[in-house]
Amino acid sequence: MENYLSAETPNAIAVRRSEDRGAASFGWLKSRHTFSFGYYYDPAFMGFGPLRVINEDRVEPGRGFDTHGHRDMEIISYVLGGALEHRDDMGNGSVIHPGDVQRMSAGTGVRHSEYNASHTDPVHFLQIWILPETAGLEPSYEQKSFPDEEKRDRLRLVGSRDGREGSVTIHRDVDLYTALLREGHSVSHTFPPGRKGWVQVARGAAVLDGQPLQQGDGVAIEGPATISLTGSPDTEILLFDMA
Repeated sequence: MENYLSAETPNAIAVRRSEDRGAASFGWLKSRHTFSFGYYYDPAFMGFGPLRVINEDRVEPGRGFDTHGHRDMEIISYVLGGALEHRDDMGNGSVIHPGDVQRMSAGTGVRHSEYNASHTDPVHFLQIWILPETAGLEPSYEQKSFPDEEKRDRLRLVGSRDGREGSVTIHRDVDLYTALLREGHSVSHTFPPGRKGWVQVARGAAVLDGQPLQQGDGVAIEGPATISLTGSPDTEILLFDMA
């Protein structure tokens, strides 16, 4: 990652450029991996704090991931375009759209499938894995919708350990925020000492403390730090605040 000291604040920040991510292509699936995943392995990028996986996936119409299993992982699906159909062996079945956040706690073991819900349009989404605080949790599932107006030019909490402010519950001391930024509009966030931060540019471009960021870029932050993010047209970002 590119390391630099912000000219505006004494923040030590490392940038993970989009083009440096791992890549996989299987015809029906095109995927970029921020951290080591599947056939992509880089010992320098095994995760950041409890954040283990950020995969950006594009799935062709009518295709998807057949039923497969997970254990001891908090799995978050975040759709950027299209619709993603989910089914699992807990009896849950749903379609995830932009604005929705789905959290599945794999715990002692869960099996699920994920398919593009459309036979005409691709689906574009992020899948995020977070290590839980405790192994062997009872598997569980949650999905909530967050309207655009709650995220426009401000950080909206969408995931947290205690489920506050209507967020989905993550079994780890992690706060997950999203924001939709218009051009020239900014949000700021403070990471206390001992906390880690990660910013993922999901759509558009942004400037973080003077550092230009493009779609797919990620930024690692070590607290104490206060950062400012400024948007371009149609910027969507995810921000993780982690113990």
